[in-house]
Amino acid sequence: MSDPTPARAKGTAKNYVLDTNVLLHDPQSIFRFEDNAIWIPVEVLEELDRFKSENTTRGANAREVHRSLSGMFRTTRDMDRGVRMENGGTVRVPIRRPVSFDAGRWHLTAPTARTRRLMDLFPDLSSPDNRILVTAAHVADSFRPAAILVTKDLNMQLKAKAVGLQAQDYRTDRVEDSDIRRTQHEANREDYPVIDLPARSLQAFASQGFIDLSGTRKAPPEQYVLLRHNANPEQTIPARQGADRTFHRLRSDIIALRGGKAFRAVNLGQRFFLDALFDPEIHLVTVYGKAGTGKTLLSVGAALQQVQSGLYEKLLVTRVIMPTGRDIGFLPGRLEEKMQPWVQPVYDALEQLLSPPRSTPDHFDGRRQSKRKKRREALALAASGQSAAIGHGNGNGNGNGNAHFHAHGNGNGHFHGHGKTMRPYEPLLHNGTIEIEAICHIRGRSIPNAVFIVDEAQQLTPHEAKTLVTRMGKGSKLIMIGDLSQIDNPYVDAHTNGLVYTRSRLEGQPFMAHVNLFKGERSEMAEVAANLM
Repeated sequence: MSDPTPARAKGTAKNYVLDTNVLLHDPQSIFRFEDNAIWIPVEVLEELDRFKSENTTRGANAREVHRSLSGMFRTTRDMDRGVRMENGGTVRVPIRRPVSFDAGRWHLTAPTARTRRLMDLFPDLSSPDNRILVTAAHVADSFRPAAILVTKDLNMQLKAKAVGLQAQDYRTDRVEDSDIRRTQHEANREDYPVIDLPARSLQAFASQGFIDLSGTRKAPPEQYVLLRHNANPEQTIPARQGADRTFHRLRSDIIALRGGKAFRAVNLGQRFFLDALFDPEIHLVTVYGKAGTGKTLLSVGAALQQVQSGLYEKLLVTRVIMPTGRDIGFLPGRLEEKMQPWVQPVYDALEQLLSPPRSTPDHFDGRRQSKRKKRREALALAASGQSAAIGHGNGNGNGNGNAHFHAHGNGNGHFHGHGKTMRPYEPLLHNGTIEIEAICHIRGRSIPNAVFIVDEAQQLTPHEAKTLVTRMGKGSKLIMIGDLSQIDNPYVDAHTNGLVYTRSRLEGQPFMAHVNLFKGERSEMAEVAANLM
């Protein structure tokens, strides 16, 4: 930022009035309007002040905006006349605003054509939104060209248009992605790119596991494709495309956890997804998929399997805290307890993965029956106030009626004397194999040698997504999954959220892979509901 020398908007420069939500969405938005004039109403400063103490990304963004503005404006004169930025634009805060507060009421002090019309339609000036509109209308009537209100609030855009004021969304980080609509709506088939090959080439790929097509026609940009027999379309082989146009056979399509169940990919999209998850050269995976396509289950299963094998030191999981409907308010307890309602889908996936396969009573052998009998006896002793220590040689009785029985890290759970059985994933939480993270605490961290899953990533802002991606250290893998048809964050939509922004900005990098999931596998009812409701 250059010295804040006085400057007035040039006659050819556009005038943009920024709403609070634009600055909270992107704290660098002030510098994104090239050599145009930026106006920040005083009411925006007041609203930013409400958020600055929050221990959230929104609070951090508000503080960043405050620091930027403090560095620009050294005097009241700077705010009133404006200062020039390095990009040639100007920024100012109109402190001589067209409204005043007197005798307990707000009054319009500098009426113009648009402000009079605004007062006729929206007379309640106690609303900060209406006062921001008054400022924008006054700037539009006082400067040329007429000001444009930039806001992510659709209702503000409608109110502005009602008074003849131009209004638009903040589109600097808007992404045009053809996959957005494809993954939001019903897919009658799995729509993946196809390359037709003669029978000899397809047979060579099947036997050798790779094929070089660099000398043929241009291949589709997608990383995952179907190689198809040009004379028999029913014969296809899925493949992964490398940067040099060499196509390779997919990796394992099975998740097999120690002490848990084995899961196999049940459709083509899931096979592509597992290949990306198990590829050690891929450090960033983004996924679009509607409800029930297996995003969370496959991500958690593949990640935990690689942690068990030693490829990564631990598994970190976070989920964007964005309630659907009315929020339940403050949650007490430690971080894991506060996050528990939000990451419950991840816990559900872990329980499904780590629960041992069920068997009928006829399949139990005598040794297992004996262990269960001993556990029941121990629980009975503990309930009567007697200590007992049984099971795998590492139970311990302390004479106070509490007996603890620990399973050997195989996901089968812990047994407590008070009758409570731990979930199969809880030992992994206790020993640090799995960590639950809050996005608001991620700033400043460096995360090496870990696999990090971000569930509901479509709720992220681009700024939050950048913060997450830049936290990843050497040897780590970031998995961002989301359903673009389920966005509750009022500051983003299907084209401006952090998931599509990350895919758009980093697509084509050798460390990045993207997969679309179309087919729901949760249940027939869930699939029909996802398509029709």
